Amino acid sequence: MTSKLTTWIARGLLLVSPIGFLDATYLTLKHYAGQTVGCTITQGCEIVTTSSYSVFYGIPVALFGVLYYLLIVLLMIAYVDRKQENVIRLACWITPVGFVASLYFVGIQAFVLQAWCQYCIGSAITSTLLFLLGMTYLATHKRSN
Repeated sequence: MTSKLTTWIARGLLLVSPIGFLDATYLTLKHYAGQTVGCTITQGCEIVTTSSYSVFYGIPVALFGVLYYLLIVLLMIAYVDRKQENVIRLACWITPVGFVASLYFVGIQAFVLQAWCQYCIGSAITSTLLFLLGMTYLATHKRSN
């Protein structure tokens, strides 16, 4: 059961993290191109992506998302290649970082900006899925010393 669950979680992480990577890459490229991000589902993408909350010390927060998702992708590729438990464990321990960041930015959209960016919501959903997968793995694979 545990090895099937590990395989399922690894596949989930490997499937979801590239989606977040593509989403964050799109936002990063738009930022550096100086282009606005238009919404097709929600209203407020331009407000959110041009707000002071969209950059951290001059760096677009989407770029941090790119790095976060890329790290998960690379760790999962390494896990699939080597099947080393410490690699998937590390990936799972990193997922709370994206989840907490997503909670913060969803809060900013809801309570401060009162505007919604569909790409940011997509990233929040992606981060939440990664977090749930990661916590499921960690809960079922308690490290024994």
